[in-house]
Amino acid sequence: MSNSNFVDYVKIFCRSGKGGPGSAHLHRDKLTRKGGPDGGDGGRGGHVIVRGNEQLWTLLHLKYQRHIFATNGEAGSSSLKTGADGKDVIIEVPLGTVAKNAETGELLFEITSHNEEQILMPGGRGGLGNDHFKSSTFQTPRFAQPGEPGQEDWVILELKLLADVGLVGFPNAGKSTLLSVVSAAKPKIADYPFTTLVPNLGIVRYRDDRSFVMADIPGIIEGASEGKGLGHQFLRHIERNSILLFIVPADSDDIRKEYEVLVNELNEYNPELLDKQRLLAISKADMLDEELMDEVRQDLPDVPYVFISSVANQGLVQLRDRIWKMLNG
Repeated sequence: MSNSNFVDYVKIFCRSGKGGPGSAHLHRDKLTRKGGPDGGDGGRGGHVIVRGNEQLWTLLHLKYQRHIFATNGEAGSSSLKTGADGKDVIIEVPLGTVAKNAETGELLFEITSHNEEQILMPGGRGGLGNDHFKSSTFQTPRFAQPGEPGQEDWVILELKLLADVGLVGFPNAGKSTLLSVVSAAKPKIADYPFTTLVPNLGIVRYRDDRSFVMADIPGIIEGASEGKGLGHQFLRHIERNSILLFIVPADSDDIRKEYEVLVNELNEYNPELLDKQRLLAISKADMLDEELMDEVRQDLPDVPYVFISSVANQGLVQLRDRIWKMLNG
């Protein structure tokens, strides 16, 4: 996913269709001068529907489509004919998309599976024709119901990436390099902070054709939970990961402190993130000999860890094994 093509947040105005009015027609033909009511019902207004599509990875296609309107239902007619329903509008979104009310922030629903559909704005019901109002004492009602109005509102669609493993670390910790080595993903890699400006997904092949999905998420800085740096733009992508893989480079001044800062930023953003399984990977471990590794081990936080080097292909098999066991209990 290139920077210009990845969009994970859109605000759109949606309006469902009005229901068609019922008919107040009275039956007439060449043999009947004063027949009874035969007005049909109005058609339902079109729904605005959100549908999951596993082929989509971004909300880019909605970025410039700010207004989405369904059509109105048609009026009922004589001979008890029901009006046609308004045409539904289908909004296709990537898996992991959340819909919220733009004004209140209320969570409406989330889309997590292919072809899953949720009605975002239901269309108005069609009005009843006058045939529904006849009775033994009121045989010729000359009125019918109007159709119900549709609904309209501003809605936020927000993409939270669906991945088994989310990479968490400061800028330039080696997350993109790891993803490029263990999967077919080709994220932008360079020796400076914030190379990764959008999340990248990669499928990591395991043994016997098994696999899991890993997400490289833009680097955290202190204050990210308050919106500093890339802030909330990337923290929401961590919410759906089963495992948080913390990446701290071996040449860090203080590995424990760096890990604790990362954990604190997640806690400030959403304390529930700390309920997820955690694994610490000390990257760039090819810089360490056994003696230095022993020294590093003495001051590591109380969390499962593994030493890795993406460049030297060191510890990656062990990392995959650890992740697979954590994912499968």
